[in-house]
Amino acid sequence: MNQKPSANRVFEIFKELNAVPRPSHHEERVAHYLCQFAERLHLDYDRDAQNCVVIRKPASPGHENAETIVLLNHMDMVCVGMNDPLNDPIEAIVDGDWMHARGTSLGADNGIGLSMALAVLENDDIPHPALEVITTTNEEDGMSGAAQLSPHFIKGRKVINLDSEDYDTITTGAAGACLQFHRLPCTRVAAPAHNYLWYDIAIDGGLGGHSGVDINKGRASAVMLLLQLLRTVDGARVATIRAGQANASIPSSARATVCLPAGIDARALQRDTNEQLQTVFAATDPSIRCTITPCQPQAEVINPEAVEALLTATAQVPQGVVKMSENMPGTVETSNNMGRIATEDDHIFVSTHTRSFVDDDMHALSARIAQAFAAVGGTSQVVMAAPAWQENQHSPFLRLTSDTFNDVLGWRPRMVAMHFVLEAGFFVQHYPGIEIASIGPRIVEPHSTSERVQLSTIHDIWQVLLELLARLAQ
Repeated sequence: MNQKPSANRVFEIFKELNAVPRPSHHEERVAHYLCQFAERLHLDYDRDAQNCVVIRKPASPGHENAETIVLLNHMDMVCVGMNDPLNDPIEAIVDGDWMHARGTSLGADNGIGLSMALAVLENDDIPHPALEVITTTNEEDGMSGAAQLSPHFIKGRKVINLDSEDYDTITTGAAGACLQFHRLPCTRVAAPAHNYLWYDIAIDGGLGGHSGVDINKGRASAVMLLLQLLRTVDGARVATIRAGQANASIPSSARATVCLPAGIDARALQRDTNEQLQTVFAATDPSIRCTITPCQPQAEVINPEAVEALLTATAQVPQGVVKMSENMPGTVETSNNMGRIATEDDHIFVSTHTRSFVDDDMHALSARIAQAFAAVGGTSQVVMAAPAWQENQHSPFLRLTSDTFNDVLGWRPRMVAMHFVLEAGFFVQHYPGIEIASIGPRIVEPHSTSERVQLSTIHDIWQVLLELLARLAQ
């Protein structure tokens, strides 16, 4: 194999991307960046109403008869640790063989894969078939970009998805997912005037993480811990709740402003709660803590009936692994994550993210959760229902991908189905006959402030990608 271009340009493009705000639902600026990228290279491109962008590059000379290849990524990221995701910078820090961000998520999911695809477009010395580089929107919070793609947006039927986070695998399947938004009606009433004291309750320091990849690690959900705490305090009145940061993340922090009956010893409640946290989560979340501090009184609280409805409904909602797979040992089959809770003027908002490799089980669990909210007067909205996806691991395309790993890196990757959700299910629906291989560098703790990517694996996957494109061009 000939010497191939280094991954240096991949890192430069990733730095450019991280200077463009790209939280889910706000991808206009990064979509504009991609269109300008295509214009600079004089490449054909399309941008749809959802801000999904496809950039087309003709085959390199001599490979015009090869089948078109699609490179798939998403442009949005989960913004954790940012007070203002539309303006807060991402400061990437290199520490040995790893890159992370200072106090925020890094955006390696899926910024590194996108940077690889753009670097391929930019380099005219790389042999390749005709390429369609498609970048979707809102992958992290509903997959609405992929769900609404036109059946004519791409023509290729072989897809290299660069959104995998397990370096030593080819992802050949992914769980389906159902994201629901639940709303419980509430009103504001006058706060108790006597015999109550005001406090801010905070649960902080959880590791959080990806609600698919990390859901089987027994990590603390700050949302669930806050709800459990509120259930234990008789007579508590709630003014506000702001818990969780992203629907697809295990909540690492939660806050509530409450007034408690004067007879409750807040210091003892804090001490007892922390003793329990340190016992239960010593191995998984050693830094998680509860603080209960006095605060200024509020004029109004949520009506107690609405808070009781919240506590009743959420007590019926599972958090974490619901069922392990019998067919794929060690793999989570079905899970649920309560991502966010927020008190608004006229309702309490709750999000749940249900995943399963069995679509019927996913829909059944989602329906049971919706029924729990309906039983106390709430409403539920299905924001996203992504189908599960399973590729034929014996297809020539996947065999070629595996052989390329073996020839370039000297080892053969595992072929696995993962409990995270990929857009592949929607692509299979939209584009009959499509085949998908998902690869990527090693990304640890995505969707959290601990997100980091191993630099050497970026170099390796880059070399695999270039060789795979060269072979597909033959």
